Amino acid sequence: MNNRRDEPSTDAGHGLEAQVHAAKTAIATRMRHLRHHHPEGPFSLAKLADRTGVSKRTLASAESADGTNLTIETLVKVAHSLGIERWAYFLDEQVFQQVNAELEAVKELRRRSVENVSLRTRTRLPGGLPADQMSELLKGIINAASQVQESLRSSSPSADAGARQDPHDDLK
Repeated sequence: MNNRRDEPSTDAGHGLEAQVHAAKTAIATRMRHLRHHHPEGPFSLAKLADRTGVSKRTLASAESADGTNLTIETLVKVAHSLGIERWAYFLDEQVFQQVNAELEAVKELRRRSVENVSLRTRTRLPGGLPADQMSELLKGIINAASQVQESLRSSSPSADAGARQDPHDDLK
């Protein structure tokens, strides 16, 4: 601290600035990664802005090198609009890695046109993951798959109408 009690030392101020810059950089990197690698994506900034209700300019600024001071509301809107319940995705490396693993699993399931997943328990869990972590990972995968499925249904009303049409109507 400096001689005055209410002023932080310049060293502490620079350390804080570095932490703020690191947080902005992490948010920018993760937002860009999510936009480009989401199972329903990739999304343009305009498409993400439409989905989130956040302006394209704010999103572009958030992804820039300088970043922007995003509100918690904005981060939560982006996460929620993409089916991510853990908004800490943007700040916590472990959550970022877990959610990305879940999204990759959903993407792979969609690529293979998997509609149902059956799980069996074993005494030894694969990968050496503790049971609680495996359970959380599977819940996340199931939730993400459900959200993607619901999103696909709601974004394609004509497909739903065609699917409900009686296939024998032509024969009547």
